[in-house]
Amino acid sequence: MPTPTDRIELIELMGRYADIADLKDFTRLPSLVYTDSVTLDFSSVMGLPPMTVPLNEYVQVLSRSFAPFSATHHAITGHVVEIDGDRATLHAHVRAEHWVPKERADGGPDRWLVVGFYDNEAVRTPHGWRLSSVKLTATHQENAHLSAPAPGA
Repeated sequence: MPTPTDRIELIELMGRYADIADLKDFTRLPSLVYTDSVTLDFSSVMGLPPMTVPLNEYVQVLSRSFAPFSATHHAITGHVVEIDGDRATLHAHVRAEHWVPKERADGGPDRWLVVGFYDNEAVRTPHGWRLSSVKLTATHQENAHLSAPAPGA
């Protein structure tokens, strides 16, 4: 039976999820957030089909994806948590801001904004709750061209 502690742990899991990018912690946090294999659906922002990948491969992609940004900030709020035994779903609102260095902005906008929702799935493991599936549905973006790697990167 789910406990209030489960809900707290799942909301904290989403906080650690945001910290991976915002703190650029690609070493310690991923294993505290994800299962060994994770299903990802970022098709609404990247156009890639959903995929399931080993965590170590995804961490390499994450590190490269966030390298061009001088800072990021992911505000994840409005959590709706449903728990069924050792499985949970998490629906949350997100406002994610990604700043590029001023020289890359070349006098133009320096921030890529993504607003939308996460619909994630988590499983209880011997080490606590971990995300097994992450789906981002972007409902609004500004300056999406800044999401592309810098020329020559």
